[in-house]
Amino acid sequence: MAPPLLPRLPTSRLPRTHEGTRRMSTHNGAEILDQVRAFVARYNAFPDEHCAPMLALWYAHTWAAEHFYITPRLILSSAEPGSGKTRVMEVARFLVKQPEMTFSATPAALFRMVGAGPITILFDEIDAIFDTRGGGNEDLRALVNAGYKRSATVARCKGDAGNMVIERFPVYAPAALAGIAGRMPETITTRAITIHMRRRRAEEKVEQFRERRVDQESTPIREALSAWMDAVGAEVGAAVPEMPDGVADRAAEIWEPLLAIADAAGAHWPDTARAACLHFVNASQQDPISDRIRLLGDLRTIFRERGVERMSTVEILAVLWSMEEAPWGDYNGKALTARQLAAELSHYKVRVTAYKSGGKTFKGYVIDGENGLGDAWARYLPVENEAEGVAV
Repeated sequence: MAPPLLPRLPTSRLPRTHEGTRRMSTHNGAEILDQVRAFVARYNAFPDEHCAPMLALWYAHTWAAEHFYITPRLILSSAEPGSGKTRVMEVARFLVKQPEMTFSATPAALFRMVGAGPITILFDEIDAIFDTRGGGNEDLRALVNAGYKRSATVARCKGDAGNMVIERFPVYAPAALAGIAGRMPETITTRAITIHMRRRRAEEKVEQFRERRVDQESTPIREALSAWMDAVGAEVGAAVPEMPDGVADRAAEIWEPLLAIADAAGAHWPDTARAACLHFVNASQQDPISDRIRLLGDLRTIFRERGVERMSTVEILAVLWSMEEAPWGDYNGKALTARQLAAELSHYKVRVTAYKSGGKTFKGYVIDGENGLGDAWARYLPVENEAEGVAV
């Protein structure tokens, strides 16, 4: 019979013995995670030191996914092919629970594989099924979006017109997705931890991937990871880990399973995991996830650099067009227009406002007021230290 769940505590730092190990487990979780991290790093050149520890924790969570309410999506993104995304997937296949590595599985096949699970989906070249703006293949998008929550199902009609029934497919399963940057739907990226892979420099060396050797050497690590997570899975699923300052809402939900596992491992892992959490959360906030969010951010920069409370539409557009790395000078084939600017900002209830300056009346945008930009900035952009322009 499975051991009873421990009481729900305010953090996941549950009692340990003086040796630093879990009370209910004879496995050394920290040592096991160290081995996973080192194994992953042998075959991949990552852009920073936080990637391998995060992957070790993500691989561990696949062995206890049934105990968590959510399973964070893992995205491997790159500007160009040949940046190591597939290699990460190939190594992951030997460390996660019940891997299903696929390049072109249909949504119908995935629905049935997940339903017959448990499995871990490793979907390479997923960008090929989405268009350049993240559209296309709504069934697959629905599966990946909904499947990060344990209670989720996707309903589909079955049968002919005279005998139609609704079939609800369970879609909860860990999923790693690899593709070219810019082609992943925003609804997926907001549920994910993203590694922006880069091509290796000439001096960056990794071991050659030989499947037979990787299989042999990964087996004891995988078995130890599976046994440890089997021993502590119920505990970490019930734990409530402390979040680093500034990590809340969706970001906290995504990181909860990984931080709970890190706390169960002990040693350096609670601190290592929280450093990784802050790194990836800050990176996701600094990179706009949509043209609209980028527009809000660019407008905040313009207003703050000029130290003004209001600007005319004509002046705003002239500055937006002049921003060399921004898309506003060539927005869907032509310069952003006043009508497009108004349409994009209307989604945030920001409206064109008439105001007087120097005896003349202008139409433009203001910071304060019911229809001002300030409320949208506060709601949708990361908080900044105004003196230094740093997100906090």
